Amino acid sequence: MRGFRTVGLFCLLGCVWASVLWPAAGAEGPAIYTKETVPAAPTLDDLPLKESVSQYGITWTFETPARVGQFVTGDYYVVGSVTVKTIDPAPLFGGEVPEEQLDAAEQKLPAAARVRNGSMLNPPARKEMAYDSGIRNWFKPEGAARLPIKMNPGDSLVSTISLKQGELVKGPYHSEGQRQHKDDCPLKTAAILTCVAVPQPPDAFRPSYCDRRQRIYLARDLRRELLPNLPHVAGTPEVSKWLPVFQKPWLNTGFFSFDQPMENMPHYEQWICQAFASASLLLCVDLKPGAKERLLQNMVQVGIDYCGVVRGGHPGWEGWGGHGSGRKFAVVFAGLLLGDDEMANVTRNYPQVDFGEDNQTMYGDGWTGAKVVYAGHSGIQRSGKSERPKWGPYEHLPPSKWTRDNLQSEAYRRANTSCAWVGEALFLHLVKAEKQWNHDAFFDYVDRWMFEDDTAFRHEVSKYFPDCREVADDADWAQQGFAGEPFVKEMWNKYRATSAWPTDGWKKGQVPQPRGDGPQKAAE
Repeated sequence: MRGFRTVGLFCLLGCVWASVLWPAAGAEGPAIYTKETVPAAPTLDDLPLKESVSQYGITWTFETPARVGQFVTGDYYVVGSVTVKTIDPAPLFGGEVPEEQLDAAEQKLPAAARVRNGSMLNPPARKEMAYDSGIRNWFKPEGAARLPIKMNPGDSLVSTISLKQGELVKGPYHSEGQRQHKDDCPLKTAAILTCVAVPQPPDAFRPSYCDRRQRIYLARDLRRELLPNLPHVAGTPEVSKWLPVFQKPWLNTGFFSFDQPMENMPHYEQWICQAFASASLLLCVDLKPGAKERLLQNMVQVGIDYCGVVRGGHPGWEGWGGHGSGRKFAVVFAGLLLGDDEMANVTRNYPQVDFGEDNQTMYGDGWTGAKVVYAGHSGIQRSGKSERPKWGPYEHLPPSKWTRDNLQSEAYRRANTSCAWVGEALFLHLVKAEKQWNHDAFFDYVDRWMFEDDTAFRHEVSKYFPDCREVADDADWAQQGFAGEPFVKEMWNKYRATSAWPTDGWKKGQVPQPRGDGPQKAAE
């Protein structure tokens, strides 16, 4: 599992924005589709007849030429049944995987179970994947698609490129890794080919890779009016910083980052939180609409994908250190912007699904005097129980009574979770979506993190655990008030007080009043 992030916490890896956008952006950005500018769907004859399509280094070649189109975010679809006869890079199975490319764990697998550059047809909404036999915990070789692959309308084909031994890859945000390194993913890249029955409008989003009903959402329905148009703050980043983070599909039905392609998405869930939070707040500042549109579309696509996984029966991403955060926000974000109440109210409609932000925040009497607390490294699951009590609630106890397991919870509270939630909470306040989020303790906990002076409390912890780096005076990245990205902190300082949600609710331990009636157009 990912350890405490104490070194290089906020070193951003450089990313270069490549010209892979569809449709091509003009001087003012991509087309902004609205109900008043409804684009006509192409006819079948309007679509090119192609022998193959390529994306992100992956090429699918068909037995016979197929009609091909692209969704609004650039992912490809084929119309009608098609057979994929080859994929490049070629999937490798069994003895085709060179011995020198095997991980230590793979050498213990039956030879027939070895996989590289794997594909899955209609991946299940479960912790099961067959893309690469180096995937820890969740590898299921029987799920691998074998060529030729017949696709019918309703199908999604997810194809991947595996990392080679010793190959170091840089991810889009705070991430780099290689095979056999801690919990890094052995996948480099993933791309998705979707089979549909009819040509799609040019503003259609790709249906989730786990959605067999193929719900098609349209960019014309985006509720852009929900996003405020706030004046810039110091350090407002360029949109180009965040575009590459959301351009490629986020593949993530597993856990512990084991199945998250390194080039496609942030690898650790703290970075998922910080990326979504920062980019969502950037959508709230006074940029030209065209400058925001591509980022908005790509972020909504990520939320659609996660919602499809939830709708497919996935148990969720529970609190486990920093690993469970970020996915709920992606779903709620997309639901709000698309006007899909089921999606925006995900925990009301799918109460059995776990999300880290919910599991790890709760009302209760804390030893610092706060009335809302961090519920621990693993917290309390939707079942109402703490599945791992040693990593459950602990802040009701003073540090003098903590165990080393309690200290581990405190370290994750400080280094990997609380700071990443700040931008999420602020965005939800700005669009008045507290009711949709459906977990009041989260908002009050984030206020506590930002407003409570923890100097004396850090010193108290250090009396009993002098080796705890996260409470050292020079560890500003683990002190209350840290917000991950400087831009998020500036936005918080300027705009948190504009919400009706009381800033002192963390001292009261009660549901705050007044509460919003749902997302409304924010004051400009």
